[in-house]
Amino acid sequence: QVPFGLKLHPDRKHLIYPLGSFIVLKRIEDGKLEFLDGHSNNVSCISVSKSGSYIASGQVNFLGFEAPVIIWNYAERTIHVELRIHNTKVESVAFSPSEKYLVTLGGIDDCRIFVWNVETKELICRNKATAQGHCLVVEYSKTDDTLFASGGSLTLRVWKFVNERILPTNCWTNMLKRYVSCIEISEDNRYMYCATSSGDIMKIDVEGKALIICGPSKAKFIRGINVLKLLESGDLLVGSGSGILALCSKTNFKPMIVKPANSVSPDRKVQLENAVTSIAISEGGEQFYVGTEEDQMYRLRFKNFTAELVSTGHRNAVKDIALPHATSKLFATCSEEEIRVWMVGKPKDQLRITVPSTTCNAINFMHDDCSIISAWSDGNIRRFGMKGQLMVVINNAHRQGVTAIAGTKDCKRIISGGGEGKVHVWELLPHTHQILKIMVGHRRPVSCLRMKSDDKECITVSSDGFCIIWDLEHFHARQKIKTDTLFRTVCYHPDGYQIVTCGTDGKVIYWDVMGGTNIREREDAETGVYNSIHATQEGNHFVTGGEDKRVKVWDYMQGKITHISIPAGAVITCTRICTLNRILVSTSADGGIWLWKFPHLASSS
Repeated sequence: QVPFGLKLHPDRKHLIYPLGSFIVLKRIEDGKLEFLDGHSNNVSCISVSKSGSYIASGQVNFLGFEAPVIIWNYAERTIHVELRIHNTKVESVAFSPSEKYLVTLGGIDDCRIFVWNVETKELICRNKATAQGHCLVVEYSKTDDTLFASGGSLTLRVWKFVNERILPTNCWTNMLKRYVSCIEISEDNRYMYCATSSGDIMKIDVEGKALIICGPSKAKFIRGINVLKLLESGDLLVGSGSGILALCSKTNFKPMIVKPANSVSPDRKVQLENAVTSIAISEGGEQFYVGTEEDQMYRLRFKNFTAELVSTGHRNAVKDIALPHATSKLFATCSEEEIRVWMVGKPKDQLRITVPSTTCNAINFMHDDCSIISAWSDGNIRRFGMKGQLMVVINNAHRQGVTAIAGTKDCKRIISGGGEGKVHVWELLPHTHQILKIMVGHRRPVSCLRMKSDDKECITVSSDGFCIIWDLEHFHARQKIKTDTLFRTVCYHPDGYQIVTCGTDGKVIYWDVMGGTNIREREDAETGVYNSIHATQEGNHFVTGGEDKRVKVWDYMQGKITHISIPAGAVITCTRICTLNRILVSTSADGGIWLWKFPHLASSS
């Protein structure tokens, strides 16, 4: 979702992109990842210097707070300097061709342009970004340290950097009013190409600061142009909001058609699944990479212009993880209106299930691993087969949406929690379903539901501050637990005699199931709020994740933390330990899915 966020390093060996508050360096050859961690909030823009020695990144922040720009030393993977002057958001950053200067642009609440000396780490000069409208992007000349351009809503300017001052000149666009989304300047600094939200491209004379041509005149790109790249030939690579990626002619900006040779497709236009937000290309490279707003990454070759899907991901926060019971090679995740099934070690989803205009709140595998049950905000429960086919729909299962779900080992019952606080028990019949019992106890949405190993009990927690243990044989509440916290998550110890809760007070609390009494408490002040907890099958360890962005592994008997992960790019939303303890999966609010090697093997327990 970060404009121009996907970059190809000049060494052609690494891809660079933001993930939450991180900058990710991904080695193309083997997929090895490195992380640059320094921002306190989501990264909003990124730029790589011409030689690749430096990376610059800006971030968003809360209204009224400083939004820093960080210049990274690429070789050492360290912070070169942190620049704190913009307010709320950094909109765009760009290096000069000599890498001596960096220009930074503030967001709508800042609306200022600054020029920095990279070597001395000092501010050189500043100016207001625009007299009217809102500035969105800055682009430096490829060969001249004294020239850069800016554009946005109702603004397009060419800037000269002389005598430690930056002087703007507005460009004449012949009464055309355009929203400029991307700018490219030619090598000889004669022309400037500006992509617009109207779906056309403006060619500007840099010296005269005037419009030369605007095209294509008729067949404009639907949903506008998000990104363009100027090639050595003078032609343009264009990525649109409708997912069209096209190689366009430098004369009329129409998609090119070449004569077929060696079975190469003549069409230099390809339809991708979602809006294009980034095109990553290096000088002299035979291939390039494209990123979309739905977190998909494609690889294309100039020779045949065929798109190869490299990796996929969630665009929004991941709400839940589901693990099959018989294998550790597979897992599923849900986010907004989709469910995805993944193979461990594969960067692309193996199955994607989408239900438009509703949100999936929770998922679980049925115990036979042949289907996935899911809880949706439209109040329905949906059961899908492992090929994505819809098997069962329980309509209007809860009046205020289904918020939690689990199944029994015999695959004959589903237990669900709803937004109104009720817990429903459903019986699955060969060709239909029926409700067995409605259990009332919570007054607010059920946020977590867990089954006991013998299926005779389940436990729920709610934002009303109560944790309730339910008898699933007689359908009543056995225990109702309340303490000075809002419970967020809970898990059973595998023997079924104890439960562990986490909440907003940063405490991990052990409870006796029979008496509902507090056995012991462990407090981790650094975490603050816990969002997830999950225990291993043998019960020797459990994992937690929360607001501090770290996954923590605990020894169950000692109640001590044994391992702490590096921080994720955003708040941890869910954690799960796969069968046999081989893999630990965690998800975060930025859509990230993190796979960790679990430090305690089941065989050594």
